[in-house]
Amino acid sequence: MFHEIEVKLLDISTLLLLVVTHFPPSSEQVTSVALSPSFISAVGTYISHLDSSIRRCGMLVAEVVASRAGKNLAFGDWEGDEDGKTWARNLRQLCSQRDVDFEPLEPARDVIAEEIITTGVRQELVPAPTAQVGSVTRGSAEYDSDDSLTGYASPTSSRSASPTPSELEEIEKDPTLHVGVKKVPRPVYLAQLGELVRSNSGLRTSEDDQQADKIEMALNVGEELIRRKRDYGTELAENVVNLVYGFVSLNNNFDLDDFDNKRQRIVVALVACCPRVAAQCVIEEFFKNQYSTEQRFVMLNALALGARELASLPVYSLALQPLPTARTAFPSKTLPPALHKRYLATDSQQHLRLLLDDITQAAIDRGHEATADKVPEIVRERQLRIRKPAKVAEAVSGASRGLVPSQHHPGSPGVTTFTEVAAEFFIMPFINRFWAFLRDEQTREERTAQRDILYQYRGAGTGLVLNPVVLAHFVNTLSILAHASQNALQWLALIAPDALELAVTIGSRQITKPDSSPGSEKGKEASVLTSALDLSLIILDGCLELDGGRSLGLEHTALLVGVGEWAGQVFGLLDKGVRVEGGGGIHEVKLRRAAAGVILKVDELTSKWRRSMVDVR
Repeated sequence: MFHEIEVKLLDISTLLLLVVTHFPPSSEQVTSVALSPSFISAVGTYISHLDSSIRRCGMLVAEVVASRAGKNLAFGDWEGDEDGKTWARNLRQLCSQRDVDFEPLEPARDVIAEEIITTGVRQELVPAPTAQVGSVTRGSAEYDSDDSLTGYASPTSSRSASPTPSELEEIEKDPTLHVGVKKVPRPVYLAQLGELVRSNSGLRTSEDDQQADKIEMALNVGEELIRRKRDYGTELAENVVNLVYGFVSLNNNFDLDDFDNKRQRIVVALVACCPRVAAQCVIEEFFKNQYSTEQRFVMLNALALGARELASLPVYSLALQPLPTARTAFPSKTLPPALHKRYLATDSQQHLRLLLDDITQAAIDRGHEATADKVPEIVRERQLRIRKPAKVAEAVSGASRGLVPSQHHPGSPGVTTFTEVAAEFFIMPFINRFWAFLRDEQTREERTAQRDILYQYRGAGTGLVLNPVVLAHFVNTLSILAHASQNALQWLALIAPDALELAVTIGSRQITKPDSSPGSEKGKEASVLTSALDLSLIILDGCLELDGGRSLGLEHTALLVGVGEWAGQVFGLLDKGVRVEGGGGIHEVKLRRAAAGVILKVDELTSKWRRSMVDVR
């Protein structure tokens, strides 16, 4: 099902492709459309949209127009029925087989006489008027059962049939065909693991032909080996930087099975097992311009999921948890286990979004509970339902209960918890490095502002950090880190105000120079705005949980008032019907919910400390 906005965009795309395919290939009209700045800007807007069906629509239009203009462009991944792939295949078939291209067949000149044979009826054959010499004619014939049989046409090719997939697997497993092939050894040390994905020698050797086997071996055993070496001396700390560089920069050039999932789990294991070194390395690499959007998502997911693992929080969202009983899974509705697991897996962008939805929903629900506590009738009814009579129980000492410190207990020696490393190695370096990166990007934009549009630098380009897709994922990661570190000692003094200031800046100000091309919009992206409001909501909820908002309300009054004004203005514009760029559908619902949640949290906090708050603006 498509939303109303999506239906309009799909109709416009269909009309454009039908008009383009009406002209001959490589014609002047098609070439002018393919090279026009407005068309290129529109395709970029479609592809950078958060909705998968709209992105698929932009990819299809770009491929068809490029092929009609004589260019080669192939995004791939058109198999399946999700994200509008069925619509794309139907439209591609419609453009390639139009009614106007149909050529009627000419009727045959020679009329072939048909002989009608009726079962069990004796018929007389009429001789032809002109008979060839030497031909034998039968004056009468009885019905023959073989007359109604039609022979099959024999294949014209003399080639043998291709082997089936099962036969190919048997041939591949034949040991006699692999004589002399060197097998990649299983790594025992982390240095050997790093050598498989990132060779330190600059010379090309004969073993480079086995690069696919090396990468596959590293992906298969990487996570297990890293977690086994977690408490094994200093080997992991000495090799973690090389492993981060190697696995983050990997590309699936050999089309390996389950490549993305295995690489993600390995990078998460590096952050969780050696947080003091791996986290800083990942943060430093994230702000370099040599990585793609997918590789940046891997780094952000590793920071968020590794932090939740260190904080002993569930890694997966509630929406991804398995069902409690197997009786609800009907066999006729379920794929085989391997395919079921593959198609249920979410992509790298949606995984953190699902986690963040659970966190923000919990924060909003706590606000509802705090409001309900102010109503005497609700409080009395809740006490009557929940409160249980006290029972007499025997006091048991700690020794008799067997309270032995576990390996995940915060007080255990040698075990790093996230509250110990959150401020120093995760959140504060992440925020400070972002401010330095933003300053450098704005300086580069100012230096090229006087040049032509073609030669101007834009920090929000595709795949860069300030692109709306990557920037929203960055803010989501920071939100999860802030939520996981609420019990840290530096949370109220450093983490909360700095993270809240970053959220307000990203959500209310223009980060980069807007695109000056014709037809470009200059509004704030809906995904970035929603992520900034979610971060503010988590910070405000944490302050209310820890000290009732005292430190934030009394020491950072101007920042708190600014957050309230910003959220109120956003909610007011949405209430008036103002459409946000990249919004619509579920994104608009999430944006309204986040803005309303921030307004309620600010009102709850200011109502407690209004008499002691001093506006220092």
